[in-house]
Amino acid sequence: MLPGLLYLLINNYLPMFGMIIAFKDINFAKGIFGSDWIGLKNFEYLFKTSDAFIITRNTLLYNGAFIIVNTLGAITIAILLNEIRAKLYQRFYQSVVILPHLISMVIVSYLVFAMLSSDSGLLNKSILPLLGLEEISWYSSKEYWPYILTTVNIWKGIGFLSVIYLASIISIDPEYYEAATLDGASKWQQIRKITVPLIMPVITIMTLLAIGRIFYSDFGLFYQVPMDSGILSDTTSVIDTYVYRALMNLGDIGMSSAAGVYQSIVGFVLVILSNYTVRKFNKENALF
Repeated sequence: MLPGLLYLLINNYLPMFGMIIAFKDINFAKGIFGSDWIGLKNFEYLFKTSDAFIITRNTLLYNGAFIIVNTLGAITIAILLNEIRAKLYQRFYQSVVILPHLISMVIVSYLVFAMLSSDSGLLNKSILPLLGLEEISWYSSKEYWPYILTTVNIWKGIGFLSVIYLASIISIDPEYYEAATLDGASKWQQIRKITVPLIMPVITIMTLLAIGRIFYSDFGLFYQVPMDSGILSDTTSVIDTYVYRALMNLGDIGMSSAAGVYQSIVGFVLVILSNYTVRKFNKENALF
């Protein structure tokens, strides 16, 4: 256990001392500990601007939508994969579904760019003209990006989640389905009355774990895919990208640290609550 514990100590716990930056007016000549203590002024400045509302709203709404859509989509794909009887085809489709999860978000961002580019994008140059529609400047039109980001997230993440649900479905005793078939139950009735209820504990646990991280976002999805377009910031900025931009573009170490502490505290509370809920759920349903 020692190598793993040392990694956690160095990578996860020692950096926590940096939280003090959020409460100081950083002066590089004086150093972090020698800089003037300003209390909650960095937090006051953050929450007096409209940025705090925008990044909190976007983070919660995007992640909430991701949880709902990915869960429903992953369950559907898992059920469909389970209905493929030929093992060779089942493994092939599993590989196809999970492949996007293994692709770097940087590569994904260029795949999206190849679709949406104003100069040579597939949509503007091939698909929209066929439909008799005008070209769209995707990277300067904010109204489309909630749908684009949600679609990219589904395409990239739904495969991994569906494999987890597929493993749960495979573990269901076949005798349940045999008995239902003898009673004349249709395939839809078997799914509704047997499959979904029996994997509901796994669905609940995965959903609660996702809710525990609802205040954290995929940095690559919100920064790389929109190509860091400032025009789209109202619809693509989340807490993770705001912290990065506040540090790299504005050079405001105090405010970026304050935003990070705000995210960490709320995320910590959500993780504790979701962990408590999962434990209570497991105890009540005697899963372990």
